[in-house]
Parts: sequence; structure tokens; C-alpha cells
Amino acid sequence: MTDEYVKKIVIVGGGTAGWLTAAIIASNYLSDEKNENEIEITLIESRTVPTVGVGEGTWPSMRSTLRSIGIRESELLRLCQATLKQGSRFLRWFDGSSCDSFLHPFDAPPSEDEVDWHSLWKFVSDDTPYASAVSVQNEVCFRNLAPKQKQTPEYAGVTNYSYHLDALSFAELLKQHCLSNHNVFHVFGDVVDFQIDSSGRLLSLETADKENIISGDLFIDCTGKKASLINRFEESSIIDVSDILFNDCAMVLQVPYKSRGCEIVSQTDATAVEAGWIWDIALQNRRGVGYVFSSSHTNEESVYKTLTRYLGCGDDEYSKCIEKARLIRFRSHYRAKPWVRNLLAIGLSQGFVEPLEASAIVMIELAASYIRKILPFSKEGMHLLADQFNQRFEYRWKRIVEFLKLHYVLSKRREVYWVDHREEMTVPENLKILLKKWKYTVPVREDFTDALEIFTAASFAYVLYGMRYETLVHPYVTKRNDPKKLESILNSLSKRREKLITSLPTNRDLLEFLSRTKNVF
Repeated sequence: MTDEYVKKIVIVGGGTAGWLTAAIIASNYLSDEKNENEIEITLIESRTVPTVGVGEGTWPSMRSTLRSIGIRESELLRLCQATLKQGSRFLRWFDGSSCDSFLHPFDAPPSEDEVDWHSLWKFVSDDTPYASAVSVQNEVCFRNLAPKQKQTPEYAGVTNYSYHLDALSFAELLKQHCLSNHNVFHVFGDVVDFQIDSSGRLLSLETADKENIISGDLFIDCTGKKASLINRFEESSIIDVSDILFNDCAMVLQVPYKSRGCEIVSQTDATAVEAGWIWDIALQNRRGVGYVFSSSHTNEESVYKTLTRYLGCGDDEYSKCIEKARLIRFRSHYRAKPWVRNLLAIGLSQGFVEPLEASAIVMIELAASYIRKILPFSKEGMHLLADQFNQRFEYRWKRIVEFLKLHYVLSKRREVYWVDHREEMTVPENLKILLKKWKYTVPVREDFTDALEIFTAASFAYVLYGMRYETLVHPYVTKRNDPKKLESILNSLSKRREKLITSLPTNRDLLEFLSRTKNVF
């Protein structure tokens, strides 16, 4: 009966998508020593196709992912120039003024079952930023403090966090880990042909040198924007959402620090500009900067000028960085059916929407984790799992699109780009309904239906009220907005905030301490 189950998994494409997928699946189903009853994973990687290597932001789920696949946090920090990320800060998104700023932190507010978040915020004052009222992380990030102390165990934190990292180094770390620890077979080659059976299922792939014909039961396309396998299946149609999210280009560059000991910020900074926004990510040895923009609303000359103003390029070194900037073109889209028969697309081959809020890598984690959980599964029953996967991931893509659009529809900026984003015909219907609902009540978990929401009600609330949305104040006193309870919760938050401010090291201090100290964790 063993041959009725999926045993051989073939992943086409390396980079973060391919090697992270291999690591997640292999870590749960491959033993240290080869035996005939384990799942067999082969990864085919091209020597000629470069990795995009841009994405440098992750979500807190990455901590549990790395722990489960067996990579130490100290190893990640050392080899990938990684820093600790506690959220995203949005500058000039609401009205473009110099004081226009809000944080979307990773720490959740107090339980929504215990307290009404909007009432808690209004109980403080209208002038207090929403994130400051319901979370301690706003002040932690403001002071460039780390989310953990020097002796805190690896992957643990006193505030919630994830990572900024060098994408190319991260892919290499995953690759070496898979080859050294998880019995993943590695083949170099360009796939040029494939064989299918009478039902349309893939049987094997052939590489250009004709030396490798690789058979499998489940094939995973991690070939990035080329989507070289999944594009051959007409059933896997593309849902284009560029009429909702206009950005289609990113001008990316690497920027050195002005001094060796300068502060490392605790969050991704996203600064709104005339025709898009600029990300600014702090690694240990440099910053990653990128201007995400709509080519329909600006041109490359204006993009260079905007980056020059942003970096303050009277500095010759920064001017050289801009000269080396590279342009990446993309469109926001996703596949209605990323899993067709025995072929599944993961990573950019499944879809991509603009990099706001760094959703790309977490979608890889979720897809690979789904496969890990259901293995071993029957070949004959694969279509049932594919249907479930496709439904779930279509839902997730729709929620991501709605969440990103929320950042734009609430803006009051007057440039054409921002005005166009507010046109009613560009707003998803479900988001319109939610915004009407949120005029009268705060976001709650019942507004969303997936057990593993990428962006929860708390995330929507951070953006909603960070962008100064008005929800009516509840007219009745309940257990969730009782003034005594609100005061008690605020006192608890205040005490915790003061304790963290006085006890946490800065990001720079923590990372330098860890680099000097072996086997800290």
C-alpha cells in the first residue's frame, strides 16, 4: 500500500521559496539517517537563473519556523546580518505632514474579549497615538530597543518580534542546512521538458543536460516570476489585482551606515511619497532601501530625484548607491488555483502583491506548513487536498489585498496617485462593507474567518486608527468599556512599559553583545 501514498517530492527552484519549502517539509518527515520509509525530497536548482534577493522582512511566525527546522537564532543573526524587527512604522501616509506617523507593532493589544480597544484608546486622550494606548511596543521601538534582554533564550522575547535579514544569505543558510541535516537531494539543472500521464499528472522532469530525468509524486514550482511549470496548466488562472494596488515597480539599493556604531531601528520604516512609498530596513551592516511606485503615476527620473531627497544625497557615497540602484518590475496578482493535479506553486510563482507589510515569506511558510501537516497523503485523494488548499489560499490572498488597500483608502494626501487610490471602484467590496461596519464598532475576530489569519483584527485596528479613522464611541457601559477596567489595564500597560524602557538594551547593544559571546543561547 505504500506506493499509493505520496513519497517523492520534487521542488523546482532554489532561493528562499525553494529552500524554505524543502526545509519545512524535510524537517518533519526526514530522519538523520536514510531509510526506505521516509519521504524523499529533491530540489532542482538552475545555475543560470539569479535569485531576486530583495525581500528582507519577515513575520513573527518565522521564529517558530526556524526553531522547527533546526536553525539556531544565533546562526541566523551571524550569517544573515539579521536584526530584530518589531513591526512597521508608517510615515507621511495620512496627510504627508512631518508629524504624520504611526506604528503597526507585532504585539497584540489586550484581549478583545476583555476590553474594547477603541474605548481604551479614547479613555487616554485623542492626542495619544493608538499604538501607544493599547501596546507597550510603540515606546520600545521609538527608543530603538531590542525585544529581548541579553540572556533571554533564543527565539524567546519580552515583546513579539521577527527579523530583517539579507535574503541571499538567508537562502544560502537554508540550502546548507537542508543538505547537511535533512537528506534533501540537490540537482543543478534547467528543466526543459516534462512527462505527464493520461490524466494530466506530472510523472517526471528532464534537465537540459539530458543526464537527469527526475520522477516524483508531488511537484512544487518555486521558479519565481517565471512560474515555468505552473504556467503550462491552463486551470491555474491568474487573478490580476493591479486595478486595486497600482504599484508595479521598485527601485532598490543598498545603503551603508554613516558610522559604525549608529543605532539600529526596531521596525521597517515605510515613508509615503508622491507616487508610492519608500521602505527602509536596517540590517547589521547596512540598510536596504527601495522606492515602490506606480509607473502610471511617475517616471524613473522622478524616482531617482525622490530617492536623492530621501537619502539627503549631498553625500557622495549615497549618490554612488543611487547610481547602482536596480529596477524591479512586477504586477500584483495571485493564482486562483495554485495547486493543479500534482503540481503546486509556492512563492512568487503562486503570486505576489506589493511588498507593503512583508507578506511574501509568510505565504511560503503557510504553504509549506500545509504540506508538512498533511503528509503522508494518498495520491488518489490529492484532488481533495488541492481543492482545500486553493480555497484557503484564495481567501488569504484576498485578505492581504484588502489589508494593503486599507493603507491607501484612508489617506488624505492630495497627489494624483493617492487620490486615484481612493476611487470607490478600486476598493474591494468586502473592504467597503468592513469600513462601513467599523464606523459603529471596532474590528473583531468575527470579521474574519480563517483560523490562521495573516492580518488579524488587531492589525486592521492598528492601521485603521493609526490613520485616524473615526468609530463612534460606545454609548453604554459594559464589562469591556467599564472605566474602572480601562484604568486598571492602562495602569498595567504603563508599569510594563516603564519596566521595559529601563531594562531592555538597544538593538545595537544586543547584537554586538551576541557577536562577542559564544553559545549565549
